[in-house]
Amino acid sequence: MNRTLYTLLFHLGLPLVALRLYLRSRKAPAYGQRIGERFACKLPAMRQGGIWVHAVSVGESIAAAPMVRALLKAYPGLPITLTCMTPTGSERIRAMFADEPCVQHCYLPYDLPWAAGRFLDHVRPKLGIIMETELWPNHIHQCAKRSIPVALANARLSERSARGYGRFAKLTRPMLAEMSLIAVQTETEARRFRDLGARPECVQVTGSIKFDLKIDEQLLPRARALREQWGADQRPVWIAASTHEGEDALILQAHRQLLQVHGDALLILVPRHPERFAAVHALCSEQFTSVRRSVGTSVDAQTQVLVGDTMGELLFLYALADIAFVGGSLVATGGHNPLEPAALALPVLMGPHVFNFLEISAMLREAGALQQVDDAEGLAEAVRRLIELPQDAQRMGEAGRSVMRANQGALQRLLKGLGDLLHK
Repeated sequence: MNRTLYTLLFHLGLPLVALRLYLRSRKAPAYGQRIGERFACKLPAMRQGGIWVHAVSVGESIAAAPMVRALLKAYPGLPITLTCMTPTGSERIRAMFADEPCVQHCYLPYDLPWAAGRFLDHVRPKLGIIMETELWPNHIHQCAKRSIPVALANARLSERSARGYGRFAKLTRPMLAEMSLIAVQTETEARRFRDLGARPECVQVTGSIKFDLKIDEQLLPRARALREQWGADQRPVWIAASTHEGEDALILQAHRQLLQVHGDALLILVPRHPERFAAVHALCSEQFTSVRRSVGTSVDAQTQVLVGDTMGELLFLYALADIAFVGGSLVATGGHNPLEPAALALPVLMGPHVFNFLEISAMLREAGALQQVDDAEGLAEAVRRLIELPQDAQRMGEAGRSVMRANQGALQRLLKGLGDLLHK
């Protein structure tokens, strides 16, 4: 399939796109808003001549934030247009950069040539930066037509994704050949991109900028103060973060087993998607004494589960815990970022499905910072062991923090590559 056929199929699929938006808006009403932006209509007024950064959703937006702040510092006064595809990503971008007058935001239009062209003509960026692996052939081609260099930042490409792209070589090879920089996390991923058609001179191994995560020095003192306020400074507290549908029941099963041995244990359960907050709280309330973080009800000695149903607080919720399970890994979603709890020196647990973070999870596991479990029973046993052997938990946490420190520097390497493109 080449780009012409891809574009034709995209046009034919627009009724399905509209249906999907409608169905999603029934659970999350924000999907029914700002639809014009998704077709490059009714775009907000924007300053031109800056840098365009695309981060598809919340995770990519958070990962992009240190890079965006570094770009603002390196190029003061240059506008940065941050785009995403989801309401949660949009909300996070607005919260993170509310006080930055040089950051402007809208949804990225769908990958239709006329929509992509209209967006680029509206923004007229000097450089486009796409986070991780959100590759859109028409957007990239429209940039090439306008001589706008495009960089893929913090790029990752699993073996499964590489096979998927490889099946559409007539679409993938020209698209990758039009990119000016592909800054990948590992040499394995660099080889995959080159095999798929990226120009070898444009592929650079910079590492993952997620290792360059900076922890606010007030985060841990705030967390300790809240646990003391709860009267939970002596209770075992564990967190299951970024969980997906089908996973929450397994987490609660593990917690039920844990409570048989450690009756004062507290679980902080944080669903990945806001539209699931209410359903997950209802599931918890059926089995445990539960409170919602958003309501502001204080945790007390009877509270068994705290549902983390707020946005932008994940690091703080991690800081409240002694042990972290990273979700999307007991179900076949591929797992989420284990470096956030590692940066806080927490022992990290994950399920068997970690293909989104294969190299990073392997690095943490080999260092003794991460343990993989297969099911609810294995999770309960692992949490119990870490509660009963605090020296093992501390050793895992320190190993994770050491891995973080040893791999920092990716952001500076990435910024150098981006600077070279800007100054060409």
